Order: sequence, then C-alpha cells, then structure tokens
Amino acid sequence: MSKVIVNEFLTLDGTAQAPGGPDEDTSAGFQHGGWHTQYGAGGGVAKLIGEAGGFLLGRRTYELFADYWPNARAAREIAEPMNAKPKHVASRTLAGPLEWQNSTLLSGSLPEAVAALKEEAGGDVLVIGSTVLVQSLIQHGLVDEFRLMIDPVLVGGGKRIFPDDGSLRPLRLVDHEVTGTGTIIATYAAA
Repeated sequence: MSKVIVNEFLTLDGTAQAPGGPDEDTSAGFQHGGWHTQYGAGGGVAKLIGEAGGFLLGRRTYELFADYWPNARAAREIAEPMNAKPKHVASRTLAGPLEWQNSTLLSGSLPEAVAALKEEAGGDVLVIGSTVLVQSLIQHGLVDEFRLMIDPVLVGGGKRIFPDDGSLRPLRLVDHEVTGTGTIIATYAAA
C-alpha cells in the first residue's frame, strides 16, 4: 500500500503560501512571497521527488507547476521526475484531458479517489503545495506522513496547511535535521 506524503515549506508561524517567489500567490494581499528562497532545502527535496511514485496536486499548484516544470532549464533532478511521473489533480473546476504530460483529474469524491491511489502499486504519492487540498486530506485522515521544512522566519499570516477545526491529531517524530541556514526538516507520521 502506498503512503500519501505531504511535503511543505513552512514559516515558523505556520504559513505555506508562496515560498518560491514574490508573484507565486498574492491572494488575500499576501506580500511576502519568496520567503523560503534564502534558506534552501538541502538535498532532501530532489531525493523525495525522485523516489515518489507520483504526485497529488490541487488545481492552483497544478497550474503553477504545469506552467513552470515542462520548460524548466535548471534543477533537472527535480524537473525530470516532475514531468515524467504521474500527476493526480484534485479539482472541481478543471476539465480533462489535462495538457501536462502524465496528468489526470481525480474522479469521484476526494476520500474515495485518494484511497484508491493508495491501493495502487507504484510508490508513495507526494503532495506539494496545495494548501486547500492538504487541509481536506488531513480532515479525511488520508495523510500518512508530513515532511515539513520549517524556515526561521515569521510572515504574520497567509495560507496554512493545518485545518483550524478543533480536532486533535497526534503525530510522532520519525526523522529530523537542522540545515546550516537554520531550517528544521521534520518528518512526522500519525501516532
């Protein structure tokens, strides 16, 4: 059975919005896009992407990635698996077929579609970005592991991945490291 692994860049105050660039996501007036770039991610991101069996993306992240990765000239160790591996897209507004190579829309309800993905052979499914999707996955108990890269910066607001629903969800620390830039890379699984 495959695992669903959520891989996220987070600020110390819990924001996941627009880590990569100033124009990545300015919704709700967010002005701190690109907050992650000065910290790097160590070699772990390329390894995790290379080992993934496929990717699960929300609509906004899919559109951002589909625009960038097919033409990416740098970061070949990330671009090649991003383009070649299956991409499963959760969206209520997109219509298929999707243009980015090996991309398909999930059909049916999110819990049933993701449960079916987990039953398929082919390796773990990696979720990147996709804050709304991640919250839904958490609420339905579909996340097997969180890999969080927590940067030493506060941005005072923005999109978050953890639902504010009052539910208790115990986790256990599986692995951790601290980079030279002060980023904490922590892997958690359900307790």
